[in-house]
Amino acid sequence: MNFLGHIYLTGSDKQLLLGNFMADSIKGNSYMEYPENIQKGILFHRFIDSYTDDHPAFRDSTSKLHKDFSHYSGVLVDIFYDHFLAKNWETFHPTPLIVFAEEFYTYMQKRFDKMTPTMQYIFPHMKDNNWLLRYTSLEGIEKTLTEMGSRIGREYELEKSVINLDKHYDFFKQDFEIFFADIEVAAKAKRIELLST
Repeated sequence: MNFLGHIYLTGSDKQLLLGNFMADSIKGNSYMEYPENIQKGILFHRFIDSYTDDHPAFRDSTSKLHKDFSHYSGVLVDIFYDHFLAKNWETFHPTPLIVFAEEFYTYMQKRFDKMTPTMQYIFPHMKDNNWLLRYTSLEGIEKTLTEMGSRIGREYELEKSVINLDKHYDFFKQDFEIFFADIEVAAKAKRIELLST
């Protein structure tokens, strides 16, 4: 899952949200330097990543992209799955996505000084360009991937993967639905485990 999926799976308990949001910029055991609630958010994020990578439906989706996009196929499917979550948001969450996104940005802005330097760089771009809402359209995904490609290099032209998504839309959507039903259950159990210790 990409940003939207991780944020959604955090649930209504904000204790995990900041750590979950920052987790990719915190490596190894350095997470132990943070307050306990942030540690738990980081561990929750890592659980989601591990669960996602091992899920058969996610693996099926990445296999459709691996020939053209190699090791970036997992990153692309993360974004594709965020698209399906955003596109069908009303079936998952009672708050409209545009409101949910603004509430998230407001919450994080108040905690900007607690973010890692990496996330302090990323967050303003995320907020100003409303990345969470951008996931709803193929054009938005293409723009996101174009920006990502400019940061990591143009070797794979990641934005061209949107052609694959459009061509095999129902295939990826079916994988997403199978995967997401499972991860919602697993994430809820993990939240309970982390917040009860």
